[in-house]
Order: sequence, then structure tokens, then C-alpha cells
Amino acid sequence: MNDDTKPIRVLGISGSLRKASYNTMLLRNAMEMLPPGMSVEIFDLAPIPLYNEDVREKGFPAPVQQLRDKIAQCDALLIATPEYNYSIPGVLKNAIDWASRPPDQPFSGKPVAIMGATPSTGRTIRSQLHLRQCFVFLNMHPVNKPEVLISDAARIFDEQGRLTDDTTRGFVKDLVAALAVWTRTVRGG
Repeated sequence: MNDDTKPIRVLGISGSLRKASYNTMLLRNAMEMLPPGMSVEIFDLAPIPLYNEDVREKGFPAPVQQLRDKIAQCDALLIATPEYNYSIPGVLKNAIDWASRPPDQPFSGKPVAIMGATPSTGRTIRSQLHLRQCFVFLNMHPVNKPEVLISDAARIFDEQGRLTDDTTRGFVKDLVAALAVWTRTVRGG
């Protein structure tokens, strides 16, 4: 099987725990726009406890180990993030901190794409930039273009969580297509 036909397994992570999260909706919509051979599994961060080195020294809590295993098993990551106080939501940063602890940090070498939605006008620019800084340390390979930076999210999702704006749908579709191409490039084929 050449690399162009090898399936691409993506782990999707929403940086919001809110039940009606625009970012979780964004991930679900992205799942409908995937190129052939790509699949996305969304991981729920809600069970991840607050990071505590004393706890980690005794072993990873089960939800953290599950996250680490899922990251290790996937070919790429797709992160949808809101922006809180000009930065990464605490729940997302906490999960990254837990998953990145030694031994065998699972993020290293992984392709990753970022997108974000907010009901405000900020478009998640700062949170995405801060994530990119984390990715440098984690030795991840981010997709640079296209950027998916959504403001006024309430306007472009309907009551069922469907993305209704065709331009935004196009950016999301282009992002997951770019992630597929980038993943094949990073893994060498």
C-alpha cells in the first residue's frame, strides 16, 4: 500500500468543555468534509484532571493515559480552540501539559492543524499563535495555511450545530485537505 492510499487517522480535540461549544461543532463539521481515506475521532478532555506532578509521579491517571495512547496511535491531530483572555483555554493547555510528560512524549513528529471559533470578534488568533509556540517545544509539525479563524460564530452555525456559511465551510475543507497532504509529506510519502 503506497502512502497516498494509506488511511490517515486524526485525533480531534476541542479546547472547550461547553456542551454547545462552537469548537466542538467545528470539529464535527470538519468530519463531514474529510478527503477520502481520512478519519477523525474526537477526544473529550472533560475527564482530564488538573495537572499535578505529585500525581504523575505515581502514574498517569486513566484519562490521561488514554489521551497519550490516542495521540501515539494517530497520524495527525486537529485542534479546534476558543480563545480565553488572549490565550489558550486552560483545559486545553492542561491536557497538553499532561500528555507531554515523559516518558515517550507522544506529540513529537506529529502533524497538526488548528482552527478556532469564537462568538466575539477576536477570531482565536492569539490562542492559535500560543498553540504554535507549544508545538515548537513539542516538536510538532503544524499546517500553516489555510487559517481557520472564525468570529461571530453564533451567526454561522444553525440550531443543529451545522456550519451554514459556505466560505467558512470552504476554509475548513481546505484545512483538512491540507492536513492530509501534510501528514503524507511528514511521514515520507
